[in-house]
Amino acid sequence: MSKNRNEMQRREFIGGLAALPLAASLQAASSEGMTYRKLGSTGETVSAIGLGGYHIGLPSDEKESIRIIRSAVDRGITFLDNSWDYNGGDSEVRMGRALRDGYRKRVFLMTKYNGRARASAAKQIDESLKRLQVDVIDLIQFHENIRMSDPDRYFAPGGAHEAVMAAKKAGKVRYIGFTGHKDPSIHLRMLDVAAQHNFHFDACQMPLNLLDYHFRSFSHQVVPRLVKEGVAVLGMKSLANGHLLQAHVASPIECRQYALNLPTSVVICGCDSMQRLDEAFEAMRTFKPLTDDQLNALAAKTKQAAMTGSYEPFKTTDQYDGTTANPQTMG
Repeated sequence: MSKNRNEMQRREFIGGLAALPLAASLQAASSEGMTYRKLGSTGETVSAIGLGGYHIGLPSDEKESIRIIRSAVDRGITFLDNSWDYNGGDSEVRMGRALRDGYRKRVFLMTKYNGRARASAAKQIDESLKRLQVDVIDLIQFHENIRMSDPDRYFAPGGAHEAVMAAKKAGKVRYIGFTGHKDPSIHLRMLDVAAQHNFHFDACQMPLNLLDYHFRSFSHQVVPRLVKEGVAVLGMKSLANGHLLQAHVASPIECRQYALNLPTSVVICGCDSMQRLDEAFEAMRTFKPLTDDQLNALAAKTKQAAMTGSYEPFKTTDQYDGTTANPQTMG
């Protein structure tokens, strides 16, 4: 990539940050130091830290999962992530049980579906509603937009978009988004195809971490466009699913706070223990917007580890591609 191209990307990235000043989007609101941000142009406000759905299905004791979820909500987290295919559906089942006793009213609930066809998507949305024990899902997202063909399949006649719009009309879902972890160009194509169909997504989820800053960068290529178009930026894999820590180039708090420093509506954190939950809250409690010097220092010490993509295998391998491992779920 040319020097001029690098500089242009850097200017676009900084411009995206400037378009959503952090000082204006943060509102202190809890004793744990939780802050809340606008969810794109939806008019909703959510916690800047969200609770990931995959890891909530990992504890051997379901009661521990419920304890983590309820503790997160009691301490100020309002955004809950999940997916129809996480842990064979058990993540949704556990979250549904945790949301009893008045907890559902206190959260903004998101889940995802794998179906590419109208029938499979509709079936999965209904199954998620049943598992989560709710009448409505606040944000439903097309899961794993990881192939150049996925946007076309989504919007094709008889595709998943028809199921989602029918679900919205029926009052089963409120907002619509998409996710992916493979390549920023595929996210940009989804936004392009959506525009061709005169459709505006409410939210978009992607890996945002210190390695992503250098390699197939969603933060440089996708985030500025989302900010410009009023699409909520949902960050995930701030620790690169733990791989970033194996590189020994940044601490967990530095990783979380880098993602919080971006114009994210929420940074989704996987917490399979109370210790992990405490770490996420500590990152939030001690967060202050990074100076240019601090950001440059973090970027410099992570660059070498980032360049091969080996610490972001969700971009470079199919290890994390649930729809590749289980193609039948796409319908």
